[in-house]
Parts: sequence; C-alpha cells; structure tokens
Amino acid sequence: MGRSIMIAESHSLTGVVAPTHDVSTSPNAVSGDPGDREGLLGQLSQRQAQERHVPVMLDRCLELLEPAISRQDAVVIDGTLGMGGHTEAMLERFSNLTVIGIDRDAQAHAIAAERLARFGNRFVPVHTVYDHIEDAMSAAGVTSVDGVLLDLGVSSMQLDERSRGFAYSYDAPLDMRMNGDDELTARIVVNEYSENQLRRIIKNWGEEKFAARIAQHIVEQRKHTPFTTTGELVAAIQKAVPAAAQRKGGHPAKRTFQALRIEVNHELEALERAVPAALDALRLGGRFVAMSYHSLEDKIVKRALTEAATSKAPKGFPVELDEHQPTIRVITRGAEPPTEAEIAENPRAASAKLRAGEKIKVSS
Repeated sequence: MGRSIMIAESHSLTGVVAPTHDVSTSPNAVSGDPGDREGLLGQLSQRQAQERHVPVMLDRCLELLEPAISRQDAVVIDGTLGMGGHTEAMLERFSNLTVIGIDRDAQAHAIAAERLARFGNRFVPVHTVYDHIEDAMSAAGVTSVDGVLLDLGVSSMQLDERSRGFAYSYDAPLDMRMNGDDELTARIVVNEYSENQLRRIIKNWGEEKFAARIAQHIVEQRKHTPFTTTGELVAAIQKAVPAAAQRKGGHPAKRTFQALRIEVNHELEALERAVPAALDALRLGGRFVAMSYHSLEDKIVKRALTEAATSKAPKGFPVELDEHQPTIRVITRGAEPPTEAEIAENPRAASAKLRAGEKIKVSS
C-alpha cells in the first residue's frame, strides 16, 4: 500500500536524502493530474505557500523544543512536513539545526522543497509515513535525534486542494489519499465495503452517533448508482442525518469524512507505531511534541507518553530496578489548547491539543 520508505541515495547529514522519484523534478510527484507539477508550483509560489499554511501553535512548539534542538549540531524530525511551515521556522531560529522532514504526500514534498531550498543540506526530505522514523534516521545517517514534532491530521494544503477529495465543502472525486500511489481510495471504501464495515468505521473513526443510518443510506444508494464524488456522498449523509441534528454540531458530513480519511490512510495504525518509535529515537534530554485534532489521536499520544513516563516496576516490588525506571518526563499539563488569539488568526487551530515529553533515560 505504498508505505515503504522511498530513498534513492542516503548519506550523512552533510547530504540530502531524496525519494526515489525526486519530488522537486519528477512530473509524477504531484497528485491529481500527472505531469502538472509546473502548473502546481506556478500557481503556488513560496509566498503563497507561506500565506496558505499558518503553522499551528508555532511559538509554543518552538518553546518546548528549544532546550533540545538549540544544542550544537542538533537534529530534529518533523514527522508531518506538509508545506514546511514548522520546519522553516525551526531552521530560521536555530542556525545549527538539521531537520529531517517526513511526509507521505509527494505534493507536499514538491512545495516544501521549493520553500526550504535556501537551507541547503540542513533540510533532509524523506518520502515515507511517520511510523518509519527508524528507517528515516538510518537513511540520514543518524541513530538518534534531539527532537520530534508531529502535527497530526489532514494538512491545510490537502483540505484546500479540491481534487484531493478531503473536504466536504467542495464537490470533488472521492479520493482522500495522502499518498497518491496508495491503492485504497474513499471511492473504494464507500462503494465496496459492507454495511457493517461502513457502520463500524463511521462509528469508531468518526465518533458519529448516526453511523448506522449513514451506512444504510450509502448502501441503499449505491445499489442504483455508485458514488464517484464527495458531493454525492454529502447528499446521502444529509438524507441520513435527522434535520434537527443538522441544525447543531457542525456540518453533518464532518465526522463521516474524518472516518473515511482515517480508514483510507491507516492513520491511527501508523500513529500507534509512530509515537513509541519517536520516543525511542530521542537522545537524553531530547523532546517530543505532538498536536492532535480529535480525541482518537489525542488518546494514542496520551497513552504512549503516560506509559513511557510510568515506572515498569511490578506492583509491590521492593526496589525499582534500572530497567523499570521511566524514560520520559511529561512536560505539559494535560492537553494544551491554542490561545484565543491564535484561534482568531488561524481558525483551523481551534481543535488542536498539544502534548510534550522529555527523554530522561535512554534504555540500554
């Protein structure tokens, strides 16, 4: 399903780790219409990318990471590179820093490569999913890092690119793939999954209380005509959700679209693997920061941090052995929300929840 790391050449941090198809030159790097890379980058200049992508909770992220990534020759992993907003800010502020930028989206790599070109070898792009942190470090020639940043969920670029099918506000092909090379699409899920599968996905991944009604309407409608666009799906959802419920709680399709996106991209499975891998990758004193946008993501991050920050000594054991000691210290009090000022400036930050931890012991 396109999850393997795509690297043509790897060398130490004096060089660049490039995907097998160089996203800065390959015409197939851009999702949507193959060969349209020039059109994409022509329409989306570096300045436009900066305007479109306002990094969420940027100041707080940098404040939490600073004690670790301000060290001499520090290395940080941006596990969700996107259009490069957080990476750009880190590289600008910390002159000795190298960033390994991970993203599964080739279009994001194309935009970030242009935006971050001025930093030369201090930016090391890796085209893969963030649960392949160990592979990315190996390709970059390092065995540990000083920081890891994860800005989870769907990116602003993916939401704004109508052809990607992530947004319920635009009529577009039912796609929702973060990596255009993956086989599974929202169209396949909607048209081929059983009613029970759809109900489970929409209920579990979307936390949608009308999951059964929505799944039933989808299956009934596809008997006559298969779904091909997001607009068709939104119309079916609106028929399924009671009118009274549609007058409150946001758009009736919001939770179903979240569920489909998570299913198509295996987001929660990847996150379950990524957070422990990120914590393991940290050097002593290294820091981990993650921003989640719904409770399912936040629960995974919280559970992994709590587990690493808890002694493994058996209950009633008289002595805490070295191997039982916690490896992480949680450095945020609960899940931190964005400030009201930030939400006013960047409404997409409203649902963000930030958690962070510091490496206090390296496992032997």
